[in-house]
Amino acid sequence: KEQTMSHSHHRSVHKWAVDFSEIRRKSRVETPSPPGFSHSWLEEDETADSSDHALLAKQGWSIALGPWKQLPMNLFVLWLAGNSISLFPIMMVGMMFFRPVQSLFSYRQVFDKLKGDQAIMQKLMYILANLIGIALAVYKFNSMGLLPTSPSDWLEFIDVKTNLEVSGGGAFL
Repeated sequence: KEQTMSHSHHRSVHKWAVDFSEIRRKSRVETPSPPGFSHSWLEEDETADSSDHALLAKQGWSIALGPWKQLPMNLFVLWLAGNSISLFPIMMVGMMFFRPVQSLFSYRQVFDKLKGDQAIMQKLMYILANLIGIALAVYKFNSMGLLPTSPSDWLEFIDVKTNLEVSGGGAFL
């Protein structure tokens, strides 16, 4: 009995202690709410509904503007790559080309997250930013000389002209 008395006395000393042994005896124990808790937060009202729409729009714009935020870094990487043709600059520009292409191919997962009345504009901004990223990479490939844009790049496919006349002179055989 001394142990139970000292044990119950020990519980009453702590302000926030909850006696779980009473739960078995009672069907429900009323515990005090923590400091700062308000029951009004649990009730649904119109402000929560409008804040959900605002939160969806904010999250959608965050997703849609993600590729736009990468463009300044891509420009810096393009500058770092230089115009020399070696393995690392080609790999850097290649990754700059393939990342937007991959994100355009995986548009369904991204577009599933974009909901609300601003979803169409968010989708257009996402697609436009990725297309600009692809255009920057193509421009860099062209400035490095890796795209076949001059006529001399296609000489292999031009037929050799046949001579209609042959002339020679001065030597007898």
